[in-house]
Amino acid sequence: MSSSLRYGIRPEHVIVYGQSIGTVPSVDLASRYESAAVILHSPLTSGMRVAFPDTKKTYCFDAFPNIDKISKVTSPVLVIHGTEDEVIDFSHGLALYERCQHPVEPLWVEGAGHNDVELYGQYLERLKQFVAHELVNL
Repeated sequence: MSSSLRYGIRPEHVIVYGQSIGTVPSVDLASRYESAAVILHSPLTSGMRVAFPDTKKTYCFDAFPNIDKISKVTSPVLVIHGTEDEVIDFSHGLALYERCQHPVEPLWVEGAGHNDVELYGQYLERLKQFVAHELVNL
């Protein structure tokens, strides 16, 4: 029995949301279990790729391999990333988006950094649109 049913919650009623380092357990969970959707806010491709941007492959000691797990996620995925993110470069969000099985229209927040994406009006509007309209029609 899946853990969500153990708690009386059906997978289609679960939206997995991760921000920054929190995208690591979110992607891992979503790669192994069904959910209604996944929202990745300022995600990283892998720990090594954040620390060493020229890294091209995933090493066995990289504990945060989102880039290798995202293609196993079968749920719709919304990626949100600021274009001026000074902690996790915007290219990480783009790379994950490009590897999703079921990506939805991403939100690239022009001028936003790592810790201020939610201060931009389009952030909340995009979340509302995704949850209230897009998920219902998928």
